[in-house]
Amino acid sequence: VQLQASGGGLVQAGGSLRLSCTGSRRVFSTYVMGWFRQALGKEREFVSAISGSGGVYYVNYVDSVKGRFTISSDNTKNTVYLQMNSLKPEDTAVYYCAADVDGGLPHGVGEKYDYWGQGTQVTVSS
Repeated sequence: VQLQASGGGLVQAGGSLRLSCTGSRRVFSTYVMGWFRQALGKEREFVSAISGSGGVYYVNYVDSVKGRFTISSDNTKNTVYLQMNSLKPEDTAVYYCAADVDGGLPHGVGEKYDYWGQGTQVTVSS
């Protein structure tokens, strides 16, 4: 499975961006899809994850983005989105999407994800 992340960029604090992650295989409905980020000099951090299909989805967020970020999935397009609103300078990082082929509930355990995208840079200026 190849994952392609896109949508990053430079935005002012309070602005919005939407990240996309498109996969090479039509199996998103069985995977857990996650977003992680890594700021310069810091460890990788879980951001959000989603699993499910047929209109029934489960989502998970790190506390720092709850109420600001929304994860969604379009399984017909093999694409997962991360809508990021009210961005803050501390959201600046390289954002990665990842796939856990074992499925189940969405989680933030990076070691359980099998495939990773190449990352997209998000920079929020103050």
